[in-house]
Amino acid sequence: MNTVSPVRREEVVGALRRGTVPHGGLDLFAVGLERFESVLDRELGTVTSGGAGFKAVRGEYGSGKTFFVRWLGERAKRANFAVTEIQISETETPLHRLETVYRRLTERLTTATQPPSALREIVDNWVYALEEDVLAAGEVAETDEEALDAAVLELLERRLSEVAATNPGFAAALRGYHRAQAAGEAAIAEALIAWLGGQPNVASAAKRYAGIKGDLDHFGALAALKGLLVLLRDCGHPGLLVVLDELETLQRARTDTREKGLNALRQLLDEIANNQFPGLYLVITGTPAFFDGPQGVQRLAPLAQRLATDFLPDARYDNLRAAQVRLTGFDLDKLHHLGVAVRELYAEGADDPQRVRGLVDDSYLLAFAEAVAGELGGRIGIAPRLFLRKLVDVMDRVDQNPDFDPRRHYSLTVGGHELTEVERGAHVQRAASADEVELDL
Repeated sequence: MNTVSPVRREEVVGALRRGTVPHGGLDLFAVGLERFESVLDRELGTVTSGGAGFKAVRGEYGSGKTFFVRWLGERAKRANFAVTEIQISETETPLHRLETVYRRLTERLTTATQPPSALREIVDNWVYALEEDVLAAGEVAETDEEALDAAVLELLERRLSEVAATNPGFAAALRGYHRAQAAGEAAIAEALIAWLGGQPNVASAAKRYAGIKGDLDHFGALAALKGLLVLLRDCGHPGLLVVLDELETLQRARTDTREKGLNALRQLLDEIANNQFPGLYLVITGTPAFFDGPQGVQRLAPLAQRLATDFLPDARYDNLRAAQVRLTGFDLDKLHHLGVAVRELYAEGADDPQRVRGLVDDSYLLAFAEAVAGELGGRIGIAPRLFLRKLVDVMDRVDQNPDFDPRRHYSLTVGGHELTEVERGAHVQRAASADEVELDL
């Protein structure tokens, strides 16, 4: 295993200890995703070259969709992409309200060096890049601030000419932001950044200062996304990975909300196919029922046609370049290999690495994987989260107590309070005594 910093290791192990998906370091224990690497890297490369891309990820609950998209996000960041992940929900982020989706996009925007929200830093880096381009041309002296500001504004207009044609407000807000920064108007500048991020109820004074009216609406949000892609490209980020997670929630939405959401998705796919968003790579996730069932994609024939993918019985022969890819979840062998990877990661930072490796050896890991899967009715596909949480707990005890032997002192117990809804549905309830067993006589 490559050397891992203590901070990165503790971030990963701490998240597993809490039973959550880490936000970083997923490559340290990714199991079974190697076959996707070359195809996804190739598609990200197409986006880097000025194209646009789309991928739908399907899998049952617990199959690892969230892990997959965050792992992909890490790969994208290594290619200097900006990344954002949005949870779709009927109340907070309805898919058909693209202005709300855009706002969530900017709120959760990250880069390899900037946490959410990175919008302010991206805009500042873009303005700085414009200044550098103006100075590199040699037509304006750095000491002539008035001429430099005028030249930067002229270059700003040229770079955003295409976006300004459909959304003049976006260019006006950037122009106003640059002017407010130069004039020391910090409150105005902050308000205009909020407007660029799609926030509602921005102060009227800030909008008057920049010469813009109203808030970003449905169509303004699409134009703003184009503008954001221009900013990213000009300040060194070749693309933007946008993840729309949990689209299966559309199935439970009201009929009108669901159909508007599906139509908004079709609109996005058509725009991507026409390369209206150069530099965008859109990924959506959903269950097979969402893609194939009567309350999902199949309700809108044009969308179903765009997402149509043939799956053979043997997942080994899936076409990973198709619009949809499927995650088949874990089997016992993969779960065991996952345990080995996490044990090695943990041991590298343990007080007594050899003790952890010796007592939590490969045979123990295999038996432990079987035991956790057994608690979930043998449904290995949904076992990884609970397996890793319990495994870290065992290794914590081994590392803290020199006389602790997990084979003699640890008994696996699973309570309903620590399970997700899907895990709770699979959990095998065992009677504490013979008196609790109901007999049908």
